[in-house]
Order: sequence, then C-alpha cells, then structure tokens
Amino acid sequence: MSTTNPNALTGNELLEKVRALGSLPKEEKARECGYYTVTKNGVERVNMMKFLNALIDAEGIELDSKQPSNGRGGRSASYRISVQSNGNLLIGAAYTKQMGLTPGDEFEISLGRKHIHLKQVGAAEEEL
Repeated sequence: MSTTNPNALTGNELLEKVRALGSLPKEEKARECGYYTVTKNGVERVNMMKFLNALIDAEGIELDSKQPSNGRGGRSASYRISVQSNGNLLIGAAYTKQMGLTPGDEFEISLGRKHIHLKQVGAAEEEL
C-alpha cells in the first residue's frame, strides 16, 4: 500500500512551479510538485501520469470529448469525403444516422459531371 502526497500542486501553482524548475528532468519536476507516493517500506515513487494529467488540466486542454446522451462515441459529419485507394466512396454512419436510414434502405444513383445524387427507392410514393 502507498500513500499519495496530499500537497501535490495543481492549477496555476503547478504551472508556475514547473516553469521555475526550468531544466530539471521531468521526474524531478513531478517530485518537487508533490507527485510521488511513499510505499509502506518507505520507497518513494514518482507518479508521472498524475503529474502529466495535472499539467494538462492546468493548461486547460480538454482531451475528453463530450459523450452523446446515449453514451456512444463516434465521428461527427464533416460533409466531405475522399475517394479511397480502392476507388470506393464511403458514406459514413454519421450521415446515415442523421438521415434516419436503416440497414437495407435502397437508393437509385444518378451521376452528374462532378456530383452524385442519391434518391431513396420508394421515397416518391411515401411523399404522396
């Protein structure tokens, strides 16, 4: 079992201390800022992950994206796609979800000079 130093610096205090420590190795900076534990045998261990996470938080960098309400991640639609190396165009799930499409939905494809138009099969009958 180990105990964590309750005096570990955070926020602006952490940033100022790290700047003041200048050219010291990062492990020593972490130790000086309080990011170490002492085991029951008296061995001191530097906790680099807690130190680096505290630095990220102090800088105000948001690494965790906001999760949608259903708890699932994923990409958001950028409305741009590229031709893949095998010549395919992939329309991602972000678009099909936004359109409310389900597996098995069919489309007619009509090609223009530099565009593709998709018309859902059966869509004209449903609109009437």
